[in-house]
Amino acid sequence: MMSDDALNERHAGELYDALRACRTVPPLRDRGKFTIDDAYRISLGILARREADGERVVGKKIGVTSKAVQDMLGVDRPDFGFLTDRMHVDRNATVRIEGALIAPRAEAEIAFILKDDLIGPGVTDEDVLGATEAVCACFEIVDSRIQDWNIQIVDTVADNASCGIFVLGEERVDPAHLDLPTLKCEVFKNGALISTGYGSAVQGSPLTAVAWLANTLGAYGVPLRAGEIILSGSLVPLAPAVAGDHFVTRIDGLGEASIRFS
Repeated sequence: MMSDDALNERHAGELYDALRACRTVPPLRDRGKFTIDDAYRISLGILARREADGERVVGKKIGVTSKAVQDMLGVDRPDFGFLTDRMHVDRNATVRIEGALIAPRAEAEIAFILKDDLIGPGVTDEDVLGATEAVCACFEIVDSRIQDWNIQIVDTVADNASCGIFVLGEERVDPAHLDLPTLKCEVFKNGALISTGYGSAVQGSPLTAVAWLANTLGAYGVPLRAGEIILSGSLVPLAPAVAGDHFVTRIDGLGEASIRFS
């Protein structure tokens, strides 16, 4: 019988291969008893393989923070994962889905750019505000390697929080001058308004979401580093993306971010 470490390593290899081949695998939870710690170790195994391929960590993300997204995905708590340089696409980029993504969904977020480290536990909203250089509008394109997006929390944590790619808006704003929970977010798909949300959708405030992430990762000995990009969670329900779609988000005080698919 395989040890837990050997099983986690095997599942990390399987999910990494699925990532590179743009294919899905059956849910992990159906194969035995997995804890959040197991899922996180699987995620680290995937990250180690990506780093061996030359990718570099540029930030972290919290996901599934709003009740609307939790209800949509059947998940009962936030997830968390890592961002690499190859996941970052240029503003106004056109992303070819075939060969790069499986079943992408767009979510509009507020991204934080840190000027100081945040090391949990014990990180507060005020600590996040003080450690942040700027915030900006963002699209994260989530994409699950789990078959049919049939995920629960261990599946998505193992799969690097279902992260695909992300794009940042141009404007950088000091959050000290903003009331982040009240910021209104609008998302347009092919010119039509499809959803509206507010900063309060993510755990009451994006600051609270980032503090949760710092404290959650801090329990594993992982800091949020100065210079990193931190995605604080979707303000609106996820929107499926197919070739030909053009998404734009406008967030009060932060300008806009956009992305096209082919």
